[in-house]
Amino acid sequence: MEFGSLSVILLLVSLVRAGRVQERPKASLILVPAGQLFIGEVVTLRCDIQGHTDTEWRYSFYKNEYQPFYSEVREYSFSVVESDSGKYTCRGERRSDSWRSEISDAVTLTVSETPKPELTSSHKGAALIGNPVVLYCKLDQSAGWRFYWSKHTQSPENETKTETYSYTISSVSVSDGGQYWCRAGRGNPVYYTHYSDALWINTTKSPKAVASIKPDEKVFRGETVTLRCDMQGGGDTEWRYSWNKDDYSHNSFSTRKENTISPVRESDSGKYTCRGQRRSDSQTSEISDAVTLTVSDRAQAVLRSSPQSWLTEGDSVTLSCEVRGSSTGWTFSWYRDKDELLSDSSRGAGGSYTLSPAALNHTGVYACRAMRGETAYHTQYSDTQPLWITGVSPPVSLMVSPSRAEHFITDSLSLSCEGQSDSTGWRVRRYTHSEKVSDCSSGWGSAAGTTCSISSLITSHTGVYWCESESGESSNPVNISVTFGFIILDSPVHPVTEGDPLTLRCLYHHTKPSNLTAEFYKNGSLLQTQTTGEMTIHTVSKSDEGLYHCKHPEKGESPQSWISVRVSTRSAAKSAIGLVGVVVGVSFAVLFIILLILLWCYRTRKDGQSLSHFTGHQQNINQTSVQNHRESGAGDSQSGYMQAEHVYDTVERAGRINKSDAADELSDVTYSQIMRKNRKSKNKGKYIPAKPSQTETIYSEVQPGKTTDADTGSMAVTYAEIELKTQKKPKKKTEQTSIDADTVYSELKQNTDKGDVTGLDDSTSL
Repeated sequence: MEFGSLSVILLLVSLVRAGRVQERPKASLILVPAGQLFIGEVVTLRCDIQGHTDTEWRYSFYKNEYQPFYSEVREYSFSVVESDSGKYTCRGERRSDSWRSEISDAVTLTVSETPKPELTSSHKGAALIGNPVVLYCKLDQSAGWRFYWSKHTQSPENETKTETYSYTISSVSVSDGGQYWCRAGRGNPVYYTHYSDALWINTTKSPKAVASIKPDEKVFRGETVTLRCDMQGGGDTEWRYSWNKDDYSHNSFSTRKENTISPVRESDSGKYTCRGQRRSDSQTSEISDAVTLTVSDRAQAVLRSSPQSWLTEGDSVTLSCEVRGSSTGWTFSWYRDKDELLSDSSRGAGGSYTLSPAALNHTGVYACRAMRGETAYHTQYSDTQPLWITGVSPPVSLMVSPSRAEHFITDSLSLSCEGQSDSTGWRVRRYTHSEKVSDCSSGWGSAAGTTCSISSLITSHTGVYWCESESGESSNPVNISVTFGFIILDSPVHPVTEGDPLTLRCLYHHTKPSNLTAEFYKNGSLLQTQTTGEMTIHTVSKSDEGLYHCKHPEKGESPQSWISVRVSTRSAAKSAIGLVGVVVGVSFAVLFIILLILLWCYRTRKDGQSLSHFTGHQQNINQTSVQNHRESGAGDSQSGYMQAEHVYDTVERAGRINKSDAADELSDVTYSQIMRKNRKSKNKGKYIPAKPSQTETIYSEVQPGKTTDADTGSMAVTYAEIELKTQKKPKKKTEQTSIDADTVYSELKQNTDKGDVTGLDDSTSL
């Protein structure tokens, strides 16, 4: 039994070695290319036998599990048509003994029409110059494609090939605009798809971003700053933004159009840029120019007074407030004696505050501060500025010895209150930035009555000094400046009277002025350079008022001192007298003109009335004058008197007559006054009235005679003769009565060129 079992085992081993018992391998089918294929494309069927070489097998390929076709090699290729679609399998058959492998799993082959790709781009709308543009050639079916790109024309010779379905233009230029196509290809020989539809690429200039900062100048720690990015020619809605600081382009700190930094710090200082990115396609604008943000320490207001801080009642003074290093967007608030608000930004207060005219109650210590921005950022308060307003003629003056405004340290100084009347009860006071208002007795000086002495000056003694009574009256203040330097200006402490001389000296510490060459300045401008160390203004005027200082090229320069000029009483009196004279002269001139106008109006009115009267009654006068005279003469004769009468006729002006006109035509008719007088007795010189029985006056016509200028031929004088005739009464004895009748001449001068009467002599009496 044991021998029989062993024999069976040995038999089996020998059979295995001989290959008679062996597991069949499995075939594997691969399609190249895999996936969907297209009509006309070449497909390769590849059959592999697991664990065996190609040479020992021949292959059978099956479509839809039947219709076998054979191949001596493991690959079988053919150009597909749509009917080739189906499920394919394969198996191997060993050449030596026809032993077959297991059949492969089925692989599906799908054959479709030739595809057409879709060409798209990464941008929407016009491409912005300088931006990248990506084109996509989309083909949904299968893989293994290469892509071919054409521009302007479908030309295979000018195609650009890519391994992927995208084509990138890294920076678009104007020349990149136009039509584009794409197609795909694979296999060898290459199988091409159809061309895509054309895609138009339009290019346009990229807008530039504009960055701005508000406030747009130097800002201060604690303020609110707004950074804003705007697009030139681009709307707000289509952009998103990126901000960078100090050229760190990959470290954007914001994507908003406006960015607010509040409160701003010194570390926020830097250069800021921005750019826009189009929301629709991420096309970007040009980057903006950099704007610089400079953040300084907290803002400080600076207060100045002009022309000076000590005034006489009635003068004007202007306080000016500004922010050091900044000038825009500020409004100001004004304070007196720390707590009293005079004017503030809510009332639109500007950078100046004027007191005009200054009154005694304006005396005080003034300060200002500035504000700007929606969050009402305030500067620090300015240093205080004292103002002193005194009466026109204060009873006491502060006398300074030595009498100058500037002094060296360690010098001594004497201040005393002196006046025309008793100065008892007056004391010396001062104002400095460190101690404010204090008395001499508070420790900075030695008081003795109305005098205050300082034995050794130091720079903290710089300030304004004045005398003050127990009732609060003040003298005119004086400015005292103590310097640690080597140069001072010897200038008067009190105002200089207009018209007086003024000498300024430049003093070097412990050196006489003759040893010092000095330059003298007024309001910062060089006036003179003197080797004697002094400058003289022989006649001071109001224009000489200002800030003066002197300078030595090597030793330095003095502090500035204000020199005030007051109007002298003489000048004031002359000005007043001159003003009065001008006023009086103008008044008389106006009065004289008014009188002339009234006189002219009176004469014009009178002449107009006379002319109107006589013209309107011309014929009545001509017809009735003789009759009136007769009636009047008859009446007078009965009373024994011959009354004098005035007879007027109308003046009529004719037009200008040419020389060729008739000789008896006159250019003008002029009427004169005729007075009839009583006859004078030859014996006693008395007037004898004519008797009615003797004469009767009859007016005849006025016969004008003419005289001619020998030179010009024009009529110069016209004489009118009135002849009086007597008429005898009937039935009575004729009585030879002679009546002296003076011939009446009325001299009439007339300008024939103008037609105006130029002269008229007195009438002749009868």
